[in-house]
Amino acid sequence: MFIGFIGTLFKEVLLPMSTDLSPVLRELPAQLVGERILLRPYQAGDGQALFEAVDESREHLLPWMPWGSQHGCVEDSEVWVRKAQAKWILREDLALGVWERMTGRYLGGSGLHRIDWEVPSFEIGYWLRRTAVGNGYMTEAAWMLCRFAFEELSAQRVFIRCAAENHRSAAIPKRLGFVPEGRTRNDKRDMNGKLYDMLMFGMTPQDYATTLQTVSPR
Repeated sequence: MFIGFIGTLFKEVLLPMSTDLSPVLRELPAQLVGERILLRPYQAGDGQALFEAVDESREHLLPWMPWGSQHGCVEDSEVWVRKAQAKWILREDLALGVWERMTGRYLGGSGLHRIDWEVPSFEIGYWLRRTAVGNGYMTEAAWMLCRFAFEELSAQRVFIRCAAENHRSAAIPKRLGFVPEGRTRNDKRDMNGKLYDMLMFGMTPQDYATTLQTVSPR
């Protein structure tokens, strides 16, 4: 059962969405609003919230996301959010912060990555701060991004990759109706140099239509 999505995807349609349109000219929403969370592009000044979330979650994140070590101080995180803002403007990478609607608390990160606008194809990535895990926030965020990718960006493929041993992350695409597409062995190394396998889950417009018909959000 999905976490409910009762919000609205806010989008000013200034130019038609077309695969022939330069990505830089594509108008994107200022934010996506869900039942309990809000997704928005990073802005200057978000570095403090990002650093605090990473800093409380290092043991939780580092086994699967070595980039956590790049956030050694608030200034490092502020550099990261400003680079993310620039990539958003260029439509090279669509990183989004996940914020709790009721409190405004920063919960983690998600977004559409490894973008191929020619297809179009997008990878959904996600992570949550340690104290936000287990509440279904990322299931809600991933579902919002599926809706956005297929209904607003005309996606022909959306995929999720995660470490085979990261069972909590792997549960999200399974819950959302993604199709298992395989396991790549010895794909990455962790912080200690140990190799681990990655799982691939994919969704096409046909899969998405089936998911909408067979699973009712609550």
